[in-house]
Amino acid sequence: MIYRELYMNRILPFVDKPFIKILTGIRRSGKSTILKMIQAKLLDSGIKSEQILFYRFDSIELEFIKTASDMFNEIKKNLYPDGKTYLLLDEVQEIENWEKVVNSLMTDFDVDIFVTGSNSRMMSSEISTYLTGRYIAFKIFPLTFAEYLNFRREYTTIADTRAELARFIQFGGFPALHLYNFKLDEVYTIVRDIYNSIIFTDIVKRNQIRKIDQLERIVKYVFDNIGQTFSVLTLSKYIRSQNRNLDVETVYAYLEKLEKAYIIQRCSRYDVRGKAHLKTQEKFYVADPALRHSILGYNPDSVAVMLENIVYIELLARGYEVFVGKFDSHEIDFVASLHGDKIYIQVTYQINNADTEKREYQNLLKIKDNYPKYVLRMDNFATGNYEGIKTMHIADFLLTDKF
Repeated sequence: MIYRELYMNRILPFVDKPFIKILTGIRRSGKSTILKMIQAKLLDSGIKSEQILFYRFDSIELEFIKTASDMFNEIKKNLYPDGKTYLLLDEVQEIENWEKVVNSLMTDFDVDIFVTGSNSRMMSSEISTYLTGRYIAFKIFPLTFAEYLNFRREYTTIADTRAELARFIQFGGFPALHLYNFKLDEVYTIVRDIYNSIIFTDIVKRNQIRKIDQLERIVKYVFDNIGQTFSVLTLSKYIRSQNRNLDVETVYAYLEKLEKAYIIQRCSRYDVRGKAHLKTQEKFYVADPALRHSILGYNPDSVAVMLENIVYIELLARGYEVFVGKFDSHEIDFVASLHGDKIYIQVTYQINNADTEKREYQNLLKIKDNYPKYVLRMDNFATGNYEGIKTMHIADFLLTDKF
């Protein structure tokens, strides 16, 4: 296992604290492996193996557990009798009303509970109802660029970081894809299977969606417009232009389901001058570049927008709250805040003329506060500052310990 320090450093301080630890995120992002890392850390700290119960609820071995009562009774009979039991419950959403079970276990027994799940039931209203104030959630993403390099170093000889960034844009960050030397077409075949599993299991089946073609048209539209502001009304009109009758409310509901399955991330706009959140003309980003490429195909012309996508996911993975910035009539790619600190970011593939340079820098120069401002690019340039704005190669930014 390649240690994922980014998440373990957040989770481990909550061991033995009275909170249910919920690890959630897109399928195949590495949640189960992180659960095994937690198990290893518990053992290293002196916890006896008999004190740790690890259940994988998507395993055929647990097929006999069909109801919440079955789950409760199975766990209860195996609790450690002479002290605390550490419960590691993987893909727990497979059991309906699981949240009632873990709430009861937390109330009645000496347990510390960690759970993982991959769809909207992990963040549903039922959790808020039964676990209010008793859980803490950790969102797990596919590999960041730094994690990707760690995986690559473990299994192969890597190129320089800038060449590796180009490869990362193509291959994406699903951990299993970097444990072997897969070819690009093999990677996209695997990722399409992940995509299909999410669409048909987590969305279509669970929500009893009958018009699957409409859902997939929405996915393709969003994937094709990554990093572009658009409204639900715009998307609805596009679907209707293809002779498909789809009202605005249905489009909104489908987008929400795609978000809850973690395929896409919604990025709202923020008025920098007015310090207000805006509810129109949002942007969407995909959970991993390989998802987009596996559906639409890889095209070198899409590199620029996927750079923006990668920076956005990196910021989320580090815990930032991220918005598209609006300053009068100008747009800032990202306004990101964490613990009261803020950064402003412009992302560009290259700056090859004075007009582009003016646009990328002047948008940031209009903001007169003292928070850090970055222009991130992928071409060759002289590293340095421009009137206080830091210019960095995107690979270097992604590998920076602290922004």
